[in-house]
Amino acid sequence: MKLSYSYYQNPDVLFLAKDLLGKVLFTQIDGEITAGMITETEAYHGIHDKASHAYGGRRTNRTETMYTQGGISYVYLCYGIHNLFNIVTSIKDEPHAILVRGIEPLRGKEIMERRRNMPVTKEAISSGPGSAAKALGIDRSFNEKDLTGDEIWIEDHGIRYSEDEIAATPRVGVDYAGDHALLPWRFFVKGNKYVSKPNKV
Repeated sequence: MKLSYSYYQNPDVLFLAKDLLGKVLFTQIDGEITAGMITETEAYHGIHDKASHAYGGRRTNRTETMYTQGGISYVYLCYGIHNLFNIVTSIKDEPHAILVRGIEPLRGKEIMERRRNMPVTKEAISSGPGSAAKALGIDRSFNEKDLTGDEIWIEDHGIRYSEDEIAATPRVGVDYAGDHALLPWRFFVKGNKYVSKPNKV
């Protein structure tokens, strides 16, 4: 079942970042469907979060997407190389976002292998946010897509993880955020190999 707007518009970004673990992210590109189970996320808590692009209410052409209502994709280029896929959550003008950092390939594995030029048995195929996006064919053209549409969407397949099965650690690559760099707002499924480094708890 596709997740609905009401799901994405939950104001509790930390709850959603954990609840999205086990949900299945789909893309359909030129008739080719690929899908992977979300294994790793990071929460970004809007204008109050020093690690967020929207910290302090910053609004630019790039961040404007974050100010739309939840249920929209936010894709940006990192280091000029990697497209990173984020889920905009909460209500309009409250710019919460969740970065998808890893997926476990489920459907269209041979398509992912072609996109990543490696076998699906290698965790590097879809662990780390740039790799996960590339495996699913997500590029900048996916920015501002409706997550309840037919190009990119997320389904609930009834997979649930308890608090004990989820690791909560500091986010990756946000040293600029000062004390907020230490917040344990990166979540991943313990023991799943399709999780970016460091994946030790």
